[in-house]
Amino acid sequence: MYQKILITTDGSTVSQHTACAGVKFAQQMGAEVLALFVAPEYQYPVYVEIVPPAYPSEEEYALQMQRLGEEYMGSIMRSAEGCSLRHACMTAFSDTPALKIVDVAEQQQCDLIFMGSHGRSGWGQLLLGSVTNKVLSHTSKPVLVHRLIREPGT
Repeated sequence: MYQKILITTDGSTVSQHTACAGVKFAQQMGAEVLALFVAPEYQYPVYVEIVPPAYPSEEEYALQMQRLGEEYMGSIMRSAEGCSLRHACMTAFSDTPALKIVDVAEQQQCDLIFMGSHGRSGWGQLLLGSVTNKVLSHTSKPVLVHRLIREPGT
């Protein structure tokens, strides 16, 4: 039914549990997995002429976010390997993660977007997380929203 599934993560514990469920779902479908981490765009200092010495350059920031994305997606990749699934990971940059998720799903020809009902913004939201809600309203692709019954660790 599904050939290529986009699994999103923001690195939160809830998101990691959702990603593992996404890999299990992909295994049931025999589908390829594309893991995606969307990092915020580089923010230039407010006072460009006075850059603090510890402030990272744009290149340093990009490398740091790539490493962070690889760390966040590592468990997805290991899980996909363990299930003998074709897999890849991708770190993208955007200040509007929902739109980037939709764009990547289109560009990479994914059949399904698998994401959690909540991520870093957490359990305090009453209905769906804001990123999930925006993805649902901006894509024509099917979206499987995974919801944990209880917060991890409880």
